[in-house]
Amino acid sequence: MRCLPGILLCAALCLPAARPALAGDVTLMSRDGAVEIGGHLLDFDGGTYRLDTIYGPLAVNADAVTCKGAACPGAEARVARFSLSGTPVLGAVAMPALIEGFAAARGMTVERAADGRRGLFRLRDPDDGTLRAEIALTTGSTGEGFADLLTGGADIAMADRAILPEEVAHGREAGLGDLSASHRRRLIALDAIVPVVAPDTRMGDPGRGLTLETLRGLLTGEIVDWSRIGGAEAPVTPHLPRPGAGLGRTPEARLLEGQAPGSSARQHADAAAVSGAVAADPMGVGLTRLSALGGAVQVPLAAGCGTRLLASRQGIKTGDYPFVVPLFLYLGAPQLPSLAGAFLDYLATPAAQIAMRRAGFADLMREEIPLARQGDRLALAIAEAAPGSGLAELQRMMSVLRGAVRLTETVRPGPETDEALSQSGIEALARALEAGTFDGHTLILAGFADGGDGPDADRALARKDAEAVRDALRAAATAADFGRVRLEVVAFGALLPLACTGGLPEDRLPEAMAHRLNRRVEIWLR
Repeated sequence: MRCLPGILLCAALCLPAARPALAGDVTLMSRDGAVEIGGHLLDFDGGTYRLDTIYGPLAVNADAVTCKGAACPGAEARVARFSLSGTPVLGAVAMPALIEGFAAARGMTVERAADGRRGLFRLRDPDDGTLRAEIALTTGSTGEGFADLLTGGADIAMADRAILPEEVAHGREAGLGDLSASHRRRLIALDAIVPVVAPDTRMGDPGRGLTLETLRGLLTGEIVDWSRIGGAEAPVTPHLPRPGAGLGRTPEARLLEGQAPGSSARQHADAAAVSGAVAADPMGVGLTRLSALGGAVQVPLAAGCGTRLLASRQGIKTGDYPFVVPLFLYLGAPQLPSLAGAFLDYLATPAAQIAMRRAGFADLMREEIPLARQGDRLALAIAEAAPGSGLAELQRMMSVLRGAVRLTETVRPGPETDEALSQSGIEALARALEAGTFDGHTLILAGFADGGDGPDADRALARKDAEAVRDALRAAATAADFGRVRLEVVAFGALLPLACTGGLPEDRLPEAMAHRLNRRVEIWLR
């Protein structure tokens, strides 16, 4: 649908039915006076005029025009208002910084205020002080953010987990539609749950890592003395974040798998408090967020065959670390003020993503990982290679990947959180394909699977996954020219594992988790 350049946003197929109609005729004139259009004012959301004109219903960017006529909204109506509520992981530091950055990018000043539990950010025109927007920010928990979304207390929920099925059902009952749909969520950054000890820990050398079984034993009180795992004779003090509504609702519960903390566990207000307490407690061990690591020392997870999994920025982006925490925004209202839409778009910009990295999160910017940096994985691949054809398969893989770099987007079949992360990766790749980022190159969609049913079955499953990613990219990148970029599907089965499935069970990850990590579609660029 054709729009007038710089003024019209779109035709009114997207007109919101829920807003009350405004009465009266108005005339909108471009700032330079070159374009004028009149019509009946249907709606104004603080950033967009919607008119019924001789051309049909039209939406016009309020920033590009002046309004004349008795029905023109007053100054108060021209203020874009929207609210966010949810996890303090985002609301405490990151979101205020992002609002400040957005205002600066739009040439506006920010004035902070408070309204009870809510923080208010008033964005003003620096020349005349005109109020352009008011953003309300409430921090509590992810569950409280979704509750505010359902009751109309917030337009956007800040979440450190994927929305739960019961929350989706409540959203439908409240008339909000399907809140789990991909267009209703925005992935804005990543974090990770990590085990930590003090710099002078009684554990011994933290670099040797902890198996998941041992870590759970330490946190649940099954292991009460460090000497049980080769450390000094000293009691173990577990430290955990205090749950708002039961530990089962927090991302940390993924690591504990429903097991209750030990009676000696000390609970703290948030992840930063856990890190601070553990850093000062040589006998302590805890779970915290990588973004709030502070002076504590991250302990790698032992993945078998001598491998260790550490929550690095790239390991979080690829999902090669098993306890990634996605940070989402969920949109309640189908039609937000246009300035709110501009804010959401700003969150994907390099400036906003760099701000997230500085705040300690893993940003969403694409990174390239050379094949030469895959040393540990190649060593494990050699150790795990099947007898007979294993070496030949490794040689085939090296031949295909030689000269290519791995992109951090990785697709993993799995639970809802993994699906949300994978879908976000496909959407990012689709946008890059449409922009011509990969023109003249080959995207290698390399499938890996470790189902334990034999090499042929593993390769068949890996190929099926890689073909599904190819089809999803073609469906999502509708404006891409696939004559300028090649999508190559390859399947390597159980080669290049991230976690070892051999060796003693007590020295590696649980088998189901190892298989989940090993089953993936990596994206390589050549």
